[in-house]
Amino acid sequence: MTGKDVMEGQIKRIDLTRDYTAHREAYREAIEKVCRETAFSGGKYADAFDREFAEYVGVPYACGVNNGTSALHLAMLALGVGEGDQVIVPANTYIATAWGVSYTGAEPVFADCRVDTWEIDPEAAEKKITSRTKGIIGVHLYGQPFDYAGIRQVADRHGLFVVEDCAQAHGARFRGRNVGSLGELGCFSFYPGKNLYAFGEGGSVTCKEESYYRHMNRLKNQGCDIRYYHDEIGYNYRLEGLQGAVLSVSLNYLPRWTERRREIGARYEREITNPLFTMQAHPEDTEPVYHLFVVCLEERDRFVRYMEAEGVECNLHYPVPCHLQKAYAYLGGKRGDCPNAEYLADHCVTLPLFPEMREEETDRVIRLCNAFR
Repeated sequence: MTGKDVMEGQIKRIDLTRDYTAHREAYREAIEKVCRETAFSGGKYADAFDREFAEYVGVPYACGVNNGTSALHLAMLALGVGEGDQVIVPANTYIATAWGVSYTGAEPVFADCRVDTWEIDPEAAEKKITSRTKGIIGVHLYGQPFDYAGIRQVADRHGLFVVEDCAQAHGARFRGRNVGSLGELGCFSFYPGKNLYAFGEGGSVTCKEESYYRHMNRLKNQGCDIRYYHDEIGYNYRLEGLQGAVLSVSLNYLPRWTERRREIGARYEREITNPLFTMQAHPEDTEPVYHLFVVCLEERDRFVRYMEAEGVECNLHYPVPCHLQKAYAYLGGKRGDCPNAEYLADHCVTLPLFPEMREEETDRVIRLCNAFR
């Protein structure tokens, strides 16, 4: 294959330009409405999306915020987490899951993942509980729901809350229920590239309890229920009107995008037969949405170079587990503390998968994976 052939046949890990090209007019019309009314900071378009997203998830309330990290922070504040507390967090996740805990002055305590699903292990989480533990955050990593029933049992035995980090799992289901409707609170990100994404940043916290919703609304609005009357120290975490309008448009397409992700994910699982690859398990009581399609193999770095030479982009999610990040060195985490998460970090690689991916591109990724030796 020549260099020219490689460039012409490049496959990105994700290509957002195809969605914009397909739905350009709908997005532009929504943005124009916001601009005509100058409803930029919060406002009716952000509020409308909150109502639509709550209905989609299947909860009474959705509190739109400026990004998914802020969603996690507000969730911790609403649940009363603060200085001296501990919250159990998966070691195998993006670091923002832990930031929400740290921002309150509390301490994240990292638990290992299961060897098959790569999600937080209820047994490992229970072993981390102390008298200071307030709750557990489970992450529906890569769009695969974690074992909510197992984590819920652990939490209930010890009087703890459960928060879902749904940043990669819009539309995923656990035992027939949408993620974000299971725990006390569900935290979503709408970062570009997520299954549902904004044209910039955005996030949401979903819940069933009105008291949580009202508290988070106050916190995100500078601590105000009434403008200029500040009842507590607050934050500027509002969802922008432009992003709310864009998200309302995208929410219409999310079911079809999810269907397409599942079609591609099913093909990968069925047709990549190379024994060098290990894939994430999907228990029968879950319905994943394939935000990322991650595989593990011993010669990960050589595989990435091989795919790059063939014009196929692959990424690493995530090469350093949370307990070994330099930012959390003060907690004393060391190699061997979470062996399953450490193995994944050393061997995982993410294949191209996005709703607009063409059949011939999927064919090519499968063929290249099976040809790798």
